[in-house]
Order: sequence, then structure tokens, then C-alpha cells
Amino acid sequence: MSHHNMRIELPQGHLRPWRLDDADALVRHANNRHIWQNLRDAFPHPYTAEDADRWLPTAVGNNPPTSFAIVIGDEPVGGIGIVPKDDVYRRSAELGYWLSEEHWGRGITTDAVRAIVDYAFATFDLCRLYAGVFDWNPASARVLEKAGFTFEARLRRAVTKDGRTADELVYALVRD
Repeated sequence: MSHHNMRIELPQGHLRPWRLDDADALVRHANNRHIWQNLRDAFPHPYTAEDADRWLPTAVGNNPPTSFAIVIGDEPVGGIGIVPKDDVYRRSAELGYWLSEEHWGRGITTDAVRAIVDYAFATFDLCRLYAGVFDWNPASARVLEKAGFTFEARLRRAVTKDGRTADELVYALVRD
């Protein structure tokens, strides 16, 4: 099937691969300090048109796709994806996600995580998905718990973000 037109339905929207013409919406929703403070520094702040133009081609090229826009109505308002690992970790993938602040608290991220879990296990030879959460972000930990992830580890003083050093909470979902 053509991955370009791929669409994963959600109760309140859908997931689809990113497109180059998503740049304006990406900047509009990603340029938010409250999102940035919960993500790795590779996710810039401020989030500019140049950042979108640099990142989108890397997201568009994967086949099968590993990075998806979370679309509400017709507008991409967030992102979710997996990063397959290699070497001895080759059956593991890391999960990452963000959502526009105006859509927080509606269960959209949990639905997106559940959908990407099913897609990832069906599409790739994986037995483990995992995600790290900064310890000041209980909302993200709840998303993972509601999507079936188990708390595995507290990596003490593992992350430094926005001038703070904190613990990272590792959540994983394993399938045989």
C-alpha cells in the first residue's frame, strides 16, 4: 500500500505521515515553551519556520513511516513517532510525542499512543516500546499508563533541561 496516503483513525481525529506543506501548522503548534520544557533539546524553542523546513524532510522520507502528525479536523496539532534502535537493542523502539497545548486534557495523546503502539508492533519486528518522562511531567506519565505502559525505572538525575537537573522515568510496553 502507499504509505503516503496512510491514515490511522482516532476517536477525535487521525494520524498520518507528515508532509512538507505541514510547516505552517507545525510552527504554529510547536512554538510553545510548555511543550518544549518536556521534550529533548533537539526540539527547538522558539520553533521557527527554518526549524520546520529542516525537520520535515527527515520525517517525510521514512518508509514505512515512523513519524506521524496528530491531526484534528484538517490541521496537524501534534506529533508522535518511534525511533527504532539498533545493535542489541534492535527489537526496541523509543516512543515520543507532543500535542498542541490548546488540545491538552482531552485524551487525544493517549488515543494516539495506543494507535502508534498497535502500528509499531504490526509493522516492525519489535518486542518493546519505551518512553522517558521527565519527573516534573506527571500528565505524560499518566498518558503512558493509560495506554498500557509499565513504569520500569527511575534514572536518577539523568536529564538536564531548562536549567534543571531531574530524574527520568522510564515506561515500557513489551509484547512477545
